[in-house]
Amino acid sequence: MQVTRRQFFKICAAGVGGSSLAVLGFAPDEALAEVREFKLARATETRNTCPYCSVGCGLLMYSLGDKAKNAHTEIIHIEGDPDHPVNRGTLCPKGAGLLDFVRSPDRLTHPQYRAPGGKEWQRISWDDAFSRIARLMKADRDANFEATNKDGLTVNRWLTTGMLAASASSNETGYLTHKVARSLGMLAFDNQARV
Repeated sequence: MQVTRRQFFKICAAGVGGSSLAVLGFAPDEALAEVREFKLARATETRNTCPYCSVGCGLLMYSLGDKAKNAHTEIIHIEGDPDHPVNRGTLCPKGAGLLDFVRSPDRLTHPQYRAPGGKEWQRISWDDAFSRIARLMKADRDANFEATNKDGLTVNRWLTTGMLAASASSNETGYLTHKVARSLGMLAFDNQARV
């Protein structure tokens, strides 16, 4: 029988590997028969949208936690949503790496405020942030709303404030955002997909 050098090394490696495992008591039948727990068996599935670009790919996020009132849940796995009409379960490299984004120690999870001329950011509550935004918008609209132009024509416009909408939102959310912005009189309204 003619054996090449490459075949000789394959035979030797298989023999040494098989005999070493047998000496250690490894039986492949037992290992193959073992029932392993699926890593997502106890996880909670949540549907979401990828935050990166204007494509708006669907995500499935899996988290572990006992759902107690003050318990911290942790996201353990993120994958593409196979039922989503945009990406049908696929993700780009940035979307596939979202778990690192979620676990980043530099990620902001609460609103922050810096006073005019200040150098330090301070953490504020969501209620304070939304109240401040609403108060400043109302003050600006009251001061700069134009009901008529210089020729006396009704224009009902607010030119000093604009809105940039999220491109990863659904059509329904985009429609409602458009209705809110236009009903306030905003003309400067754009979508992140075009930026």
